[in-house]
Amino acid sequence: MDSLTLLLNIIRQHQQGIRLDELLLLQPNMARRTVQRHIKQLIEQNKVVAFGEGRARKYFAQFQAGSQTIAEPTLSAYNIDSIPISLDAKDIAAYIERPIQGRTPVGYQVEFLADYQPNHTYYLPEPTRRQLHKMGQTSAVEQPAGTYSRAVLNRLLIDLSWASSHLEGNTYSRLDTVKLIEQGNAATGKASIETQMILNHKSAIELLVENISDVGIDRYTLLNLHATLAENLLPDMEDEGRVRQHAVDKGLSVYRPLSAPQQIEHQLEVLLGKANLITDPFEQSFFLMVHLPYLQPFADINKRTSRLMANLPLFKANLCPLTFIDVPEAAYSRATLGIYEMTRIELLRDLYVWAYERSTKAYISIKRGLSEPDPLRLKWRSFIKQTVREVVLLAESSDSTKPEEGLALVEKLVAEQIPTSEQDSVRALVIAELRSLHEGVLARYGLRPSQYEKWKLSGL
Repeated sequence: MDSLTLLLNIIRQHQQGIRLDELLLLQPNMARRTVQRHIKQLIEQNKVVAFGEGRARKYFAQFQAGSQTIAEPTLSAYNIDSIPISLDAKDIAAYIERPIQGRTPVGYQVEFLADYQPNHTYYLPEPTRRQLHKMGQTSAVEQPAGTYSRAVLNRLLIDLSWASSHLEGNTYSRLDTVKLIEQGNAATGKASIETQMILNHKSAIELLVENISDVGIDRYTLLNLHATLAENLLPDMEDEGRVRQHAVDKGLSVYRPLSAPQQIEHQLEVLLGKANLITDPFEQSFFLMVHLPYLQPFADINKRTSRLMANLPLFKANLCPLTFIDVPEAAYSRATLGIYEMTRIELLRDLYVWAYERSTKAYISIKRGLSEPDPLRLKWRSFIKQTVREVVLLAESSDSTKPEEGLALVEKLVAEQIPTSEQDSVRALVIAELRSLHEGVLARYGLRPSQYEKWKLSGL
């Protein structure tokens, strides 16, 4: 049996569809480019059809029923009654449930963004915003921006990385994600693309939380966040962190985004400008979740980028994060299609409120038990991090380092940069961080595992 026929038979056996990475797992001896070429041939021959986008794209075998080709998967796995939604939201869901042939093709509607006036237009009504603030308030509300997200970072890395990846079809379990993030152990039997996706989420969350004073709702943050999420996942690495230069096809949707780079650039500038003017963190968060995927500023990985950008206003306001825990993939897809094809926000809004309530319940014990941050550690946070980094890197600078050299370096830096009245306390904080250093926190100090291992062996 030739490889083309073999692939077709495999796809036929998966009536619920099969992703490219799953095909590669089933055929480990077949090169990725060969599989992609065969799939393209099968699609051109009308034997296979693709639905979905990016890494979650699935392939279905077409078969004939009389004169009608039947291939389109349904979203029936999502039970509309499992999430409380308004009548308007149900109207959106009913439209999106129609076969793709029964929905009207539509392009990017410039008026959708143009009509939004920050702090006058509200996607989230005042009672809804008040409810969200009540649910999301933490004991760190009066603390410097990012205090709460740093305090819950270990849990946040797991929850948000896992749940956001799951919405893209990633099959890692939460336990798999814990082992990957905390121990560096990739799950067996999973495609490397899934492992990469989880690790990219971890890096992207750290980028936001650890640089909270420097990041914002701006072009620099958005592009670098996308580059982090997209690392090693796009066919063309130049598309990582770059505004889209070509047209994209939304697969299961009749929506066609803008294709001219100049138009995309202009709309992105308008989008970020309006987002920056919004004063309420939840309205700002939801606005980003609506308009970033709608614009599709990148070649792929737009929704992932929007979900993390939507958390940035919450991080800055010391509110509970939106982790997307328990959000059904089909529900999220349907709500997003409502934005694409109808420029209607009601279904996504209802899902956003429901999802945020789920997130805050997961963090309720942390909210209640969170101790006040050490003010001295907060004040000298940058110094402590840099000092820990320099001590660890001593092991790379010389093959003849001695254990006392690490302590001597701490003494030197503390004496040079810390006021006399605080030197003993700051020195103790640095030494405490060095003693508790482990592989799960290396990114905090800009360190690589190899540097950490060499430092441990040196005895510094």
